[in-house]
Amino acid sequence: MDYFHLSQEREDLLNMSSLALAYLGDAVFEVMVRGWLCLHGKLTPGKLHRAALAYVAAPKQAAMTQKLLPLLSEEELRIFKRGRNASPHSLPKAATRQEYQTATALESLFGWLYLQGETERLNCLFETMMEGA
Repeated sequence: MDYFHLSQEREDLLNMSSLALAYLGDAVFEVMVRGWLCLHGKLTPGKLHRAALAYVAAPKQAAMTQKLLPLLSEEELRIFKRGRNASPHSLPKAATRQEYQTATALESLFGWLYLQGETERLNCLFETMMEGA
């Protein structure tokens, strides 16, 4: 199996929990942020780490997600809403419930797209989020 180029059946993904999709999507988003940071500046590892943390924090993710909502297909919007409505077991101290739910929704969508091998769509959405950053 090639874990960098997955292509899971849609029906299998519909049976996966939103929080499982968010778990994977969180990692996908962080790898994309780290790659973007490395390509957009020659920072030290410590500065790269701090910059990445700022982008992957729920408040920042929630704010950047607003750019995406008008671009989502009906299916993507359903996955997003399913992720937003998932019941997390805890909330971070630095985010509101709404920010955390929006970030979880984004991560669910990224996990969904990644597991379907939709890397072109992931790149398109990510670039939209990072415009002006």
